[in-house]
Amino acid sequence: MTIEDIQKLIKNGETRTLELKKTTGELQDGMHSACAMLNSDGGVLVFGITPKSHKIIGQHVTDNTRQEIANAIAHFEPAIEIVPEYIDVSEYEGNQLVVMQFAPWKWGNIVYSYRGCPYYKSESTTKIMPREMFDERNKASKPQEYEWDIKPAYEIEIGDLNEERVRAAVRLGVRGNRLHASADGDSMNVLLQKLNLLTKDGKPTNAAAMLFATRPNRYPQFLLRMCRFRGKTKEVFVDPQEVYGNFFDILDAGISFCFKHLFLTGEIKGLRRIETLEIPLEALREALINALCHRDYEQIYASASLAIFDDRIEISNPGRLPIELTPETILLPHSSYPHNPLIAQVLYLTSYLDKWGSGVERIVQLCKEANIPMPAYSVANRLVTLTFYRLALSDDVTKNDTKNDTKNDTKSKRTIRQQEIIKLVAENPTISIATLALRLKVSKPTIKREMFSLSDVLEHIGPTNGGYWRIRE
Repeated sequence: MTIEDIQKLIKNGETRTLELKKTTGELQDGMHSACAMLNSDGGVLVFGITPKSHKIIGQHVTDNTRQEIANAIAHFEPAIEIVPEYIDVSEYEGNQLVVMQFAPWKWGNIVYSYRGCPYYKSESTTKIMPREMFDERNKASKPQEYEWDIKPAYEIEIGDLNEERVRAAVRLGVRGNRLHASADGDSMNVLLQKLNLLTKDGKPTNAAAMLFATRPNRYPQFLLRMCRFRGKTKEVFVDPQEVYGNFFDILDAGISFCFKHLFLTGEIKGLRRIETLEIPLEALREALINALCHRDYEQIYASASLAIFDDRIEISNPGRLPIELTPETILLPHSSYPHNPLIAQVLYLTSYLDKWGSGVERIVQLCKEANIPMPAYSVANRLVTLTFYRLALSDDVTKNDTKNDTKNDTKSKRTIRQQEIIKLVAENPTISIATLALRLKVSKPTIKREMFSLSDVLEHIGPTNGGYWRIRE
């Protein structure tokens, strides 16, 4: 660096990535800031500038000064290789600036500490890192030791996993070109190995249990609480429900609950009336997937929740946002910091998650396209909550609930097979006749007859090969 570079750097004063000290008499305080930079966005530490006036004065640097700096750097853990720059200050003969540059922390790296204490940046302030943050980062740096989802499942064997669910998910991955076509014909053991869902001893992992276990009896956290509240508070509840099971059981139940209590909007296009949910179905589905994928499953007596009020929908999951994100920045394009990397990887390979880190971005885009208010994130009481805002008036919502309850009664009169078909289509709108036949263990002609009977409910959009199903109700 040159003096000119320094002048440009300090033009706007101290920031999250710039710390100014008058002399190395503040060396220890400067090292605390350096540690915070190493654990945050990186930055530059400069000795020889007055912080308030930004005047470049430098200081007299002796061999002893250089040794003190070297000794201080040696107290970082893990060890860092920092070579201080000594820049002459022409206005003050014999004086020099001491400049040190620090790289930003990357997800998956170990936490830095100075003299045994970790620091981080909160805006432009240097703070001691909270224990929770420290533990989370250490887990990310040593996933083989800490991650919940890679540990062996408790009292779950391969036979306890739903093979139909596994194979259906794999077929989606093959169709999305994320798994090789040969995977469709693999044995159950080989499929689970390819998805990294088995330990070295061949036992299912917690991720396998969460995603595919038929009866995960030893996992009370595999629960979604749902409720329709009348009004804008939790004082009057109308339809409290709970669903317990694996990822797909919970996802299906959550989507069905939304269909039951959210109203449909209709638009005439050509000769057809096109009906859509007030909140885009894809956005709700993405939000539920994210909640189930990224929740803290080590909170065994906490559960995810779906709450529908007159004015909003709240989807909450136990945990906290990655330290790199805030309730504001998570709505912007960002990298992925999965709390359960193995679960996230499997959902990506099976096409339930798109590109890592893009889920929230997609939710925001879908809300924009639907001309509804932007969703909002909040964090409180070890819960991360995503809120969708409803535009409907309370009277309209009440009427719709009555309408949907009536529809639900009608649905109950359908055969079990027909109900299962609707459920599978809601889960995967691109599902084929052949896949439905395989899942329900009947012939393709039987499925075609059932689809004809459900023509008032299901509509096929697009070509026979490559189109998708739309639920009319």
